[in-house]
Formats: sequence, C-alpha cells, structure tokens
Amino acid sequence: MDETFTAFEGARRVAQGTRAALTEALRANGYGPGAALLVFSDLTGRETDLDLSAPPAPPADTAPRGRGRPKLGVRAKEVTLLPRHWEWLASQRGGASATLRRLVEEAIRQPNPAARRDAAYAFCTAIAGDLPGYEEAMRALYAGEGFAGAVAHWPDDVRAHALWLARAPDGTAPQP
Repeated sequence: MDETFTAFEGARRVAQGTRAALTEALRANGYGPGAALLVFSDLTGRETDLDLSAPPAPPADTAPRGRGRPKLGVRAKEVTLLPRHWEWLASQRGGASATLRRLVEEAIRQPNPAARRDAAYAFCTAIAGDLPGYEEAMRALYAGEGFAGAVAHWPDDVRAHALWLARAPDGTAPQP
C-alpha cells in the first residue's frame, strides 16, 4: 500500500494520489516549480515537498544486482532480539523474515486513533492555523468530541480533509 498525498492551492483541494501520481497530475495541470501549493501526507498530515520540475530521464539499468529483492525495496538491516524471540521466529512458517513482515503488515492495518488525531492536528496547524475557531477545534480534536462542529464553518475542502484525517476506526467522521 503506497502512501498518498493531497495537494491544496489555498483552501481548495487540487489533487490526491501517490507521490508519483500526484506529481504527474499536477504537472499535467500546469503546476510547475514555485507553484503556490501545499502538499500533505495523508498518513502523517505533515507538509511535504514535490519536485514539479521536468521529470529526469530514467537511469540506465547498468548497476550490478545485489542480493535480495531490490526492485521491491527489500533491504537487510539488523534486528536485535532475545534468544527466545529468535527461537519462536525460527519455528514460524516461512522463517524469521517472513514472520516479521507478516507481523508488521498486520500492525500497519490496525487502526491507530492517536496517529489519525496527530495527522489531523498537523494538517490543521499548517493550513488552518489562522482560521477562526482553530484553537477550539484542536481542543475538541484532542478531547475526542465536538471536532466536526468546531470545523463546520471552515472552507469545504479544508474541513472535509481534516475530518477525513481524524476519522474514527470504522471510517466515520468524528461526532459533532
């Protein structure tokens, strides 16, 4: 699952997609370097930069292949575990690496209310920090109630994205 991003021009949502798809869509719609856009990670709510200059030529595939699955982004790194952890991992189907990948993928899919709240906070701080009722909205966000009502008067796209980032584990928007 690739991380997605959302681009705003002022308070208007312009486009959303993976980094590559969003960059391509923005270029196709005439946005270039220096465009007055704010781009946010849909995972963290943090502002990020996109390179909207002309795409570079694809690199020649002349590099020697290493071990593993580099096209998938697989990298070897060190993991430090107790002996009983290594024993348990070794007894699992597929071995230690496959088991660790399955455990991480399962954890990624679990809803994380604190991360959603923090993503909504980061987004709101960057794009709505000067809007009326911002402080009240942030208090409501962290209190767990009243956020939808506190942002009801914000510009439509900003409000919708903030509510989407703060969504409940079942995918519903926060209660008004």
